[in-house]
Amino acid sequence: MTRVLVVEDEVGLAETIRDGLGRQGFTVDLAHDGVEGLWTATETPHGAYDAVVLDIMLPKLSGYEVCRQLRGRGIWTPVLMLTAKDGEYDEADALDLGADDYLVKPFSFVVLIAHLRALIRRGAPERPAVLHAGDLSLDPAERRVARGTTTIAVTPREFALLEFLLRNRGHAVTKTAIIENVWDAHFDGDPNIVEVYIGYLRKKIDHPFGRSAIETVRGAGYRLAADG
Repeated sequence: MTRVLVVEDEVGLAETIRDGLGRQGFTVDLAHDGVEGLWTATETPHGAYDAVVLDIMLPKLSGYEVCRQLRGRGIWTPVLMLTAKDGEYDEADALDLGADDYLVKPFSFVVLIAHLRALIRRGAPERPAVLHAGDLSLDPAERRVARGTTTIAVTPREFALLEFLLRNRGHAVTKTAIIENVWDAHFDGDPNIVEVYIGYLRKKIDHPFGRSAIETVRGAGYRLAADG
């Protein structure tokens, strides 16, 4: 029996999803705010849920924060986020925080089922390994960045950018590659946004530590030094 947790504060919509999934053979538990959803997802025996359907705009604790805390606690159940927002930044932030997929309201129930089944077929991803460049580290599971033992606070977008640079450490990456992997392949905003976020990262992971790990490669883009 496939079991799904639905965290949705619109009671009518939550019950409609539960009833519809029930007719498709799913067993569904409901939670109506972020605190209840996080408690249910973490206190229910590990592995009990095959997927979590999680609204972003929740009372008490946002869906973003619920997802971040689930991943931080090592719970890798596939998460499908629901949002009334349709901006590409909202979608990207959801994915940056550990969600596996998203749907924008209003959505077709047929599409919801298709997305859920695709997530469940893939199953929970393996816990990602900690990435290192010298004493610079990034833990995708705990959403933690550090220099040695010093934890560095970064935004979801900065985290995603640093993760991309770390996965390509020692190699130059173009602005186009960064936008496609950290923003969206269809991003049509100002590409100079990359320079802005590179600047944000340098102020956090380099300047306070007397480092210059993020290098500008003239005519090519940016490179994170392999030694951090």
